[in-house]
Amino acid sequence: MNYDKQRAMLRKVQEMEFVAVELNLYLDTHPCDRDAINDFNCAVEMLQKHKERYEAEFGPLLNFGFGGLSEEPWQWVQGPWPWEL
Repeated sequence: MNYDKQRAMLRKVQEMEFVAVELNLYLDTHPCDRDAINDFNCAVEMLQKHKERYEAEFGPLLNFGFGGLSEEPWQWVQGPWPWEL
């Protein structure tokens, strides 16, 4: 398995999560900032795409029903887990 590729893809997910959270926090205090709302929406779309790509190649990022559908064998136990990279 190519762990360098997995780490790089996971890093993109983490980066976009950071951007989305920061913009969310900004919008909590500036709810009418149209540019920030657009940036937030773009960040969320990019985050979703990065998550979909990662999960399609390496399996779910989350468990307990939040990771979407699973294939056989049960993907969650296939390592390494995201926090082990």
